[in-house]
Amino acid sequence: MPSYSAPTADMQFILHDVLNATQSDISGYDELERDFTSAVLEEAGKLASDVLAPLNPVGDTEGCTLENGVVRTPTGFKDAFEKIKEGGWTALDCDPEYGGQGMPYLLGTAVGEIFVSANMAFNMYQGLTHGAYSAIHTHGTDDQKATYLPKMVSCDWTGTMNLTEPHCGTDLGLMRTKAEPQDDGTYKITGQKIFISAGDHDLSENVIHLVLAKIPGGPEGIKGVSLFIVPKFMVNEDGSLGDRNAVSVGKIEEKMGIHGNSTCVMNYDGATGYLLGTQHKGMRAMFTMMNEARLGVGLQGYAQAEAAYQNAVIYANDRLQGRDVTGAKNPDGPADPLIVHPDIRRSLMDQKSFVEGARALTFWGAMLIDKVRRSGDKEADGLISLLTPVIKGFQTDKGYECATAAQQVYGGHGYIEEWGMSQFVRDARIAMIYEGANGIQALDLVGRKLALDGGKHVMAFFEMVKSFIKENEGDERLDEFLAPLKAGSKDLQSAAMYFMAQGVKNPNNALAGSYDFMHLFGHVCLGLMWARMAKAAFGALDAGASDTQFYETKIATGRYYMARQMPATAMHLARITSGADPVMALDAENF
Repeated sequence: MPSYSAPTADMQFILHDVLNATQSDISGYDELERDFTSAVLEEAGKLASDVLAPLNPVGDTEGCTLENGVVRTPTGFKDAFEKIKEGGWTALDCDPEYGGQGMPYLLGTAVGEIFVSANMAFNMYQGLTHGAYSAIHTHGTDDQKATYLPKMVSCDWTGTMNLTEPHCGTDLGLMRTKAEPQDDGTYKITGQKIFISAGDHDLSENVIHLVLAKIPGGPEGIKGVSLFIVPKFMVNEDGSLGDRNAVSVGKIEEKMGIHGNSTCVMNYDGATGYLLGTQHKGMRAMFTMMNEARLGVGLQGYAQAEAAYQNAVIYANDRLQGRDVTGAKNPDGPADPLIVHPDIRRSLMDQKSFVEGARALTFWGAMLIDKVRRSGDKEADGLISLLTPVIKGFQTDKGYECATAAQQVYGGHGYIEEWGMSQFVRDARIAMIYEGANGIQALDLVGRKLALDGGKHVMAFFEMVKSFIKENEGDERLDEFLAPLKAGSKDLQSAAMYFMAQGVKNPNNALAGSYDFMHLFGHVCLGLMWARMAKAAFGALDAGASDTQFYETKIATGRYYMARQMPATAMHLARITSGADPVMALDAENF
């Protein structure tokens, strides 16, 4: 059975050596002292290793079941959920007014990674609840907040988001679910939603659904969509639970992965709903959930890769196969361990350098979200809006790729279920699809985010990279980091200029290159992260850090990324500038 150990040392390095969290002027960051974050992460790591990780294969093999309208989660999930609740983990970064601990989102993100690596399907129950909490916290009335948030913060009640219908996914303007206004100010919600993660289960007393629906007579398309709170059980004025609402589970979807999470078809048959936010402005409220969720899904991509990588390293050190071409490294044994072979090293370095770079990028993104939430920083808001499709799309693509590479290290055993590697691959696969498929993320990046506020935010990113390079050009040790970063940034700027010049003439020129642009941008982001991490590691060594092996390993891993991964920016630029003609050459009937 696969094992998992939280990478707390690397998390601490990013929080304190790279991001310098306690030196930030963000409200609440002064509480993030090294000893405090170490204690929190170590405790989360113990819970992940001892409780959540052993349940990961259980959830995969048992899945969820629907019995007489009741959804049952896998063996052990309910007890584990109670431990998560008792430890206050669901309330870590929630508002103290509603029972939260008020910690920064950054710390919640770090803890979230640990839980996702240990058991992604399990963590989705509380993860979806956090997104629903955020939407109600931002857009709800005082009464709605008082009614729902305390129970959602504690996860006595859980939450969902209901968007997709059988005939519409990305194009939500096509939805048919209706919300009929009632004389008492409520609405009757009628329709069917599919692919609803954590749609129903036995882990909580109530499930608070956030449902997109159209009020009759409203504007056509997406402009006519509103968002509604639809509880599984009605809530009485005293906060107790009342009658069952007219919402039921049609079936549990049979999926490729995340079997431990109940992905449901939800039927609304005149269910009572309460408007959340403003009529016909449902997407504005839902995006409060979706933006947070997209960063969380980007995290899922590298968190699954981390778990798979850890096990691949153990296997590569234990499995004896062949001899090192430069001389036997295990002369007393029948063969050398896999780890001696350069191609195995290449694969593991691909995985390690991606995971550590993605962790730094995600933590930085969480820090930007804290800036927005805690100080209303508009520049940070624009920057994280720009980076969100990159974090979601690039990191889930590469995370799946790395999970597959980890499986490959096992050879034939990686394909055998008892070794557990296929679960990481299958679970990672969904992250490329939900919360906006990665092709949509690429279109959003090129079609909307680049031009946001007149291109102000992408120009600010370019300037940030340029300034970092200029500030550190005097340190020769950083040359092998700065030169590839500079080249990659130039490729990214050239691609953006190509879109500006050619996209007006033929929009397909931009859209055909959008996916490559997302990956090009991702490499530059990770290149910037690795340059920052290298600077921090050199600084720690200069200051006489005792754990020299950690910092030297960090520098060597960064060198690998800059030498072996950053050259991909030139490839992506070449693809982008080939334009739409090669992509659109065939008529539809010739495929």
